[in-house]
Amino acid sequence: MKHFNVVRHFKYWFALSGFLVIISLASILMNGFNFGIDFTGGTILDVSYQQPVTVADVRDGLAKRGLETSVIQLSGDAQEESGRNVIIRTRNLSAEESQQVVADISLPDNPAEMNRIETVGAVIGSEVTKNTLLNVVLSFGFLIAYMSFRFEHRIAISAITAICHDILMVLGVFAFFQLEIDGSFLAAILTVLGYSMNESVVIFDRIRENLHTHRKTDSYEVLANDSIRQTIRRSCYTLTTTMFAVASLYFFGGDTTKNFALVMMIGFISGAYSSICVATSIWVKWHEHGHSARNANLHKADAENA
Repeated sequence: MKHFNVVRHFKYWFALSGFLVIISLASILMNGFNFGIDFTGGTILDVSYQQPVTVADVRDGLAKRGLETSVIQLSGDAQEESGRNVIIRTRNLSAEESQQVVADISLPDNPAEMNRIETVGAVIGSEVTKNTLLNVVLSFGFLIAYMSFRFEHRIAISAITAICHDILMVLGVFAFFQLEIDGSFLAAILTVLGYSMNESVVIFDRIRENLHTHRKTDSYEVLANDSIRQTIRRSCYTLTTTMFAVASLYFFGGDTTKNFALVMMIGFISGAYSSICVATSIWVKWHEHGHSARNANLHKADAENA
């Protein structure tokens, strides 16, 4: 990394990001999203067993129909890890499907019996979703204002572009593979937003400091690359440590936390990449284009005066 010129390869970064953004948008438009019961409502199944069962036993049965991400709760005289009464909250099921699910979760020597079936509404309604989107837009507005005040508007727009890139990567993966989106998804998206912004602020803060120490003959490309080299180790350490935690949650945390952890895994990797390669390249090329336009105007004015 010591001699690697990140900004000089901006065409590769823009081409790669542009391709991924197009694929993500196409997946979103063509496939849509697989909203979970938090958004769409669902069915509550209240079942009982003759012998205590664990949550893992019930989840294994639900996995036969792709319902392993359902919310499973032990009730009644449940012990710490097992119980005879189980409440399952899953997607909308017909009466026939509900009976089939009960058959799936029955054990060979411990059959499940249906006590109650109830249809429930969405926990996260359209109003909550609209308010969440509004809050994200307002957050973007405050971030642009803050970074424009602390740095400059070019840095603010470059950082916001990187954040939008990261969120699109996550949305594209979930749309392409039709992964379930639930309430925890929104929390994970906001975490990705904060991580990506933090990575951009670290690099651009170093750029701001180097503006006062670098030679005035240095180009913006040299300035940006030096700043990246000075912060790349910190960015790698941050990404590595967070990925250890998130990967552990994904692989060992159970089915209910997989999608939550996956959002952060994709977002953190994309955030590190976009902050280093995309945001800085946008800022440099924007400055260079501005200087080229001003020089062209000066030459034009000199030619007219002559």
